[in-house]
Amino acid sequence: MAIRLPTTVRNIAVDAVVDLLDAGSGAATIEVRTGSQPASADSAATGTLLATFTLADPAFGAASSGTATLAGTPRSTTGAAAGSAGWFRAKDSSGTTVFDGSITATGGGGDLELNTVTISVGVTVNLTGGTVTMPAG
Repeated sequence: MAIRLPTTVRNIAVDAVVDLLDAGSGAATIEVRTGSQPASADSAATGTLLATFTLADPAFGAASSGTATLAGTPRSTTGAAAGSAGWFRAKDSSGTTVFDGSITATGGGGDLELNTVTISVGVTVNLTGGTVTMPAG
């Protein structure tokens, strides 16, 4: 038998996770990296750091139906290296990892969506949306 969560509990769980991004005195960041996402968010970051976005503070809105949506999008930054975005790592203002996730181009259904997954040095890249979802089970 599988564990299933009601919507109220899913919302509480997602809010607890995304609220960790707002810890500390500044805004959270998202690092966009090349390659495959590590096996665990506890693992060292892999791949080339392509870009870093500074998020709104608070970073996410309140959860609804088990999903929290990134606040203040679109957000822009410039590429620090050239490559294809493969995954992201979200960190609080102290640099502590809170979660990792998938990246796609806008409309591709990734946890984080960018206007393009091909990033170039010094060229603007836009974070167009993102979500964190607690599955119902």
